[in-house]
Amino acid sequence: MNSLEINQKKISELNFIYIVDDDEDDRELITDALIDSNLLQTQIRTAVDGVDLMEQLTTTGPLPSFIILDLNMPRMGGREVLAAIRENTDLKHIPVIMFSTSDTDVDVKDCYDLGCNTYMTKPCDYLSLTDAMQVILLYWTGNSTLLTVQ
Repeated sequence: MNSLEINQKKISELNFIYIVDDDEDDRELITDALIDSNLLQTQIRTAVDGVDLMEQLTTTGPLPSFIILDLNMPRMGGREVLAAIRENTDLKHIPVIMFSTSDTDVDVKDCYDLGCNTYMTKPCDYLSLTDAMQVILLYWTGNSTLLTVQ
């Protein structure tokens, strides 16, 4: 039995996860990798950019367990979204995982300075992407305690 199977109960208790990426292929690949890591399709929501995410977060029901956020997007990029989330008293508790093709020190530092919980570089192949999603799920459902405030 692997660690994901052991954590399956906690994974099933996740409210839902937002994937925010302007690239449709990336959204679909991340979704597939999360499903391959035992997350249910109903536990995944997507947004096409920061404006879309902020509209959904501030106008619809329950809040996500955490957000996987791309850095470079049109209209409202990852930095701006992260800053807006951290400035909003109703949203600032939501863990944000920056997930970008960029691995420059400037981008990583900027995101941590703005309050991201984790910064990960997008892998180049699907197996590595699945591994990355498993690491995220194991971390946030293993030793971490997520708020269940709605």
